[in-house]
Amino acid sequence: MKNGSTATRFAAVALTAVVAGALVSCSSGSDIDENAGIEGETIRVTLANHVWTETIKELIPKFEEETGATVEITQLAEDQLSDQYNVKLNAGTDEIDVLMYRPLQENMLFASNGYLSDITEQVESDEEWDWADFQEGPASLTTYEDAVVGVPIITERTVLYYRKDLLEQAGLEVPKTLEELDAAAAAIHEQNPEVAGYVGRTGKSAAVTQFSAFLFSFGGKFIEDGSSAIGSDAAREAYTFYGDLIRNHTDATINPEMSWPEAFAVFQQGKAAFIADADSLYKNMTDPSQSTVSDQVGFAAFPEGPDGSKPYNVAAWALGINEASAHQSAAWQFIQWATSKEITLEMSKLGVSGARTSVWDNPEATAEYPEELVEAIKVNGQNGVGQDRPLVFQVAQAREIVGEPIVVAIAGGDVDEAVDTADTAFDEFLVEDSE
Repeated sequence: MKNGSTATRFAAVALTAVVAGALVSCSSGSDIDENAGIEGETIRVTLANHVWTETIKELIPKFEEETGATVEITQLAEDQLSDQYNVKLNAGTDEIDVLMYRPLQENMLFASNGYLSDITEQVESDEEWDWADFQEGPASLTTYEDAVVGVPIITERTVLYYRKDLLEQAGLEVPKTLEELDAAAAAIHEQNPEVAGYVGRTGKSAAVTQFSAFLFSFGGKFIEDGSSAIGSDAAREAYTFYGDLIRNHTDATINPEMSWPEAFAVFQQGKAAFIADADSLYKNMTDPSQSTVSDQVGFAAFPEGPDGSKPYNVAAWALGINEASAHQSAAWQFIQWATSKEITLEMSKLGVSGARTSVWDNPEATAEYPEELVEAIKVNGQNGVGQDRPLVFQVAQAREIVGEPIVVAIAGGDVDEAVDTADTAFDEFLVEDSE
């Protein structure tokens, strides 16, 4: 069995006790066929520790009341979840009916190994539930070889965070292109030498996800026709641009191992003008207890590169059905209910970004979000690419390889040489990974 890896972080705060009553009172069961015949069945659901999980647990009694089924929840931390899946799914267990999994890390692995049921017929035949309402990027991640094997429940996109006060001081508009972003970063740093024009992830593996938006917007890809595409001219330009953007507009010593917490800390402390990172982390910037510039944070869609604005728009978590489950119909009804428009709406109110277009267009769902962020999410969702890393079996190893030129570019090294080396290594990796 080929193994995936875990690399997903979330910043969310659960307020389930406050909203449980409102959730239960809504028509969250409206998509359930009351005559589907699952009364008396037990549905065993394995979930990760997350605000989504805490909220859905409060609602399950309503689902049980409507269907007559019993839901048994197993809730685990991410590492424990991975360990359990690696053991139980590989052994062909029928002890899991519904599983919460990470499409970016596990969709290809689980689907190719036959762990996930094909639910294409179910999602396409239910017009009221409405599979077409799910954004293309996240939905594509829960599809394998033209078969739908999961339903996205949590999403994120690249958003441009910026300092309103610094842009105003410099007399600049919010950058709409990467060229304008570079120029604005330079101008602000020149006026404020203690402030970095741009800060971003610098760690070899950690930077890959955020670098992907630059890669796609330059017209590059990680993989094309089964071979490495990071040696293309577009990819080389993206690597160089990303490295220059971070290195050229700061007087500070650059930490070469920054993931999002370290990069965010620089911005939170008022030491950077721009950062492009996951929109799911926005509260880290707007919370006064965490950010000294919380009242000056702005949000914008990812700037356009030579090939347009192409940030990632991905499903961080999804629900799937264990192929070995003896309760396929009951498992689908649980997923159908848990991913309905009503439940997704209420999750959105808690700050959990879902994949349904109709929810993002609903003012009730986005009332607690900054207005600029909502608009950026809509644009990024429409333009977004359904991946932020190479979609392979051994994701962690792939990130280490394609991330090496990022490190070299930030350090001001020979980017072409680094890309040549990585391109060869990635090609060899892809051959091994597909065996």
